[in-house]
Amino acid sequence: MDRASRARPAAASRATSGDALDGDDVTIAYVGGGSRQWVPNLVQDLALSAFDGDVRLYDVNADAAQRNAQFGNWVQDREDATAEWTYTATSDLAVALDGADVVLLSTQYDPTETFVHDLDIPESYGIYGAVAATIGPGGIFRAMRTIPVYRRFAAAIREHCPDAWVFNFTNPVHFVTRALYDEYPDINAVGMCHEVLHARDRLAAFADEHLGMDADRADVSVNVKGINHFTWIDEAYVDGVDLWPLLDDLAHGEEGNRTFEPADLEDESPFADPWQVSWELYRNFGVLPFAGDRHVVEYATWFLQGGREALNRWGVKRTGSDFRAKHWTPAESEQTTDVEAWLTGEREFELEASGEVLLDVLGALAGGEEFVTNVNLPNRGQVEGLESGSVVETNALVAAGEIRPLAAGGFPRPVRSLLATHVDTIETVVDAARDGDLDRAFRAFLLDPQVRTLQTEDARELFAELVAAQAEYLDDWDLEGSDVLAAADAY
Repeated sequence: MDRASRARPAAASRATSGDALDGDDVTIAYVGGGSRQWVPNLVQDLALSAFDGDVRLYDVNADAAQRNAQFGNWVQDREDATAEWTYTATSDLAVALDGADVVLLSTQYDPTETFVHDLDIPESYGIYGAVAATIGPGGIFRAMRTIPVYRRFAAAIREHCPDAWVFNFTNPVHFVTRALYDEYPDINAVGMCHEVLHARDRLAAFADEHLGMDADRADVSVNVKGINHFTWIDEAYVDGVDLWPLLDDLAHGEEGNRTFEPADLEDESPFADPWQVSWELYRNFGVLPFAGDRHVVEYATWFLQGGREALNRWGVKRTGSDFRAKHWTPAESEQTTDVEAWLTGEREFELEASGEVLLDVLGALAGGEEFVTNVNLPNRGQVEGLESGSVVETNALVAAGEIRPLAAGGFPRPVRSLLATHVDTIETVVDAARDGDLDRAFRAFLLDPQVRTLQTEDARELFAELVAAQAEYLDDWDLEGSDVLAAADAY
């Protein structure tokens, strides 16, 4: 259907709901409290917030959690900190969760033992994944490592803080958030991602450059829908001005038809994004992808065919295993925050907000100004044509004590088909994880469009080789009882 015939989005019939937060006394349990990126950002946002309370940092890496607790209390001692927060570290999950109002989930295994295999082993089979974090062979294995752990987290939340607001930042967001609900259906859990926020920043920049507007992210409203890292829009407004005619012009003009050589990207960050994949998909399907191209290509997989040169042609640079390995060491990483350098004075510290929206969400939940943002929640009708209960990403209205997803409509048939395949993969893995059935997980592996480029025997060997490389992180799965592994040479 054309844009003019679509109804404006309306609130879906069901919401994730709980008690309104007491902004003067908030208890936050941070699972993954040794985080090298999210915790330092959160500490600064909380210090500048309108809330007061306590943060309990739980991590199996006690030293990392203790370091972040030290950093949090150090920031609180600064004169420019306007809120009052106390940070403590604990290695006891029950202690962290007991009576918590808010639970934040942000964890990762050592990438040198996991993530690098997700990238390098599929590449040896001809699969040149761009990120390997949320779908494709690497994303599926990241899910298989993570889902059993998050089922235990959900069970612990049910026992120790059943009414808490739970925000999941851990990838793969759709797999993980779905697993939380699979374990504890009444959980108030929301998957969070900033890809849509960055895309809204880009639309604001287009409005500034081409329409002479003075816009920022807050002025941009879009009808966003899909699954995490494969979201789409079919409406876009900036301060009430319909942006679609401009987007159509850009897609068909010079802006949307650039090409690149590998040499052009040598010095570029893998996060640089000229949006050429998005424009190409818009020209073919009439709706616009609304996540970074480096993620989109792993769902619309024909852009991966042909290896580095073909991927670079679209301006997408692979996030390689060397980059991922360095992510574990703050001094070497472009992404990871080195709080030790701040604490020792080696690096000058300036307290500043991260630009993430969590504090806006918490403010609305506490009865402040209502807020609309993108979230990942089970599909209760907000996205037409995708399986009920599967985790989808749309806008939601956040108000006192509730997060209500907004109905976003459906998709052109070809786009729905692309999405449904990935939903089926996710649901099959989550189902297999309930009892650790590795052979059922292999069925999901075979569904993935990246894996479909292989003969069945090669897909089995790839699967088995990934299992062998990461077996110590897959002990919730029945490896010994697997027919697939028994038939493979690689295991």
